[in-house]
Amino acid sequence: MEKGNTSFVLAPFIKGMEEAGASVELIFAKKLKIHPCIGCFKCWRETIGECFQQDDMEELLTKLRETNILVIATPTYAALPGELQNILNRLVPLVEPILEFRDGRTRAKPHDDVKITKIIGFFVGAWWELANLDVVAKIVEELTELFSLELTDAVRRPHASLLRRETDLNKSILQRIEKVGYEFITEGKIDKSDLEFIRQPLVKQADYLERGNQNYLKRKTEQNK
Repeated sequence: MEKGNTSFVLAPFIKGMEEAGASVELIFAKKLKIHPCIGCFKCWRETIGECFQQDDMEELLTKLRETNILVIATPTYAALPGELQNILNRLVPLVEPILEFRDGRTRAKPHDDVKITKIIGFFVGAWWELANLDVVAKIVEELTELFSLELTDAVRRPHASLLRRETDLNKSILQRIEKVGYEFITEGKIDKSDLEFIRQPLVKQADYLERGNQNYLKRKTEQNK
């Protein structure tokens, strides 16, 4: 977790936020024991604002109520990691079911004691293409719309493992990520040109595929000896 690609790419973003004066708490979904939501909606109908399940989500919800900005950082494999999906589904107690129909969809708003004003996605992928991150980006976008909160353009970094290589371009990208974190706090927004710079390819698609296939075939050959 702490040594994974997501943490590696996220680290300069957090550094920039802290240098801008933000107090940041990093929470790893894999370290929490959180049961799946069962869709009973007791948190809307009976124990309003509280989930009946007793697990680590209780403490997390308390922290989220006091949070101004929620950064959702996640690796993207074939789909969204299950631990994060459980957390997102269990955020329902923060939502007050005073509903309205807006832009063709049913929307709500946070309870009055929830201080979150912005949500930003920070998505890290293994595949070469940006499109691999579209599904998780859509999930976070839907969550933000449900809460009627301000959505900031997501930070996306495909084929993130290659960012660990010692190159001038990689150093520039990591520095730009730090800049984005700083300006997100000081200015409340992220420059689109910075996001495009962070997302840029590090290798050609054909080279990425060839390298990945060769590594796999080498391991397969060694395993079958």
